[in-house]
Amino acid sequence: MEHKKQGADLKRRGFLLAGSAGAAGAVAAVVVPAIPHSAPKPVVNTATADAGYQESDHVRTYYDLARV
Repeated sequence: MEHKKQGADLKRRGFLLAGSAGAAGAVAAVVVPAIPHSAPKPVVNTATADAGYQESDHVRTYYDLARV
């Protein structure tokens, strides 16, 4: 029995693979512009904006509830 169909199957598989990859690329090209882009967040200087650890009411409540 000869295996002449294998070469044809490989060509067909390659064609189908290229077609599906092309279709996926086309869908991605259409979907990507539809995604809204958010504006970049402004950079905050952490040296002046960070006040460090501050014990507040909710922190004290947590400590009270966490005590064993």
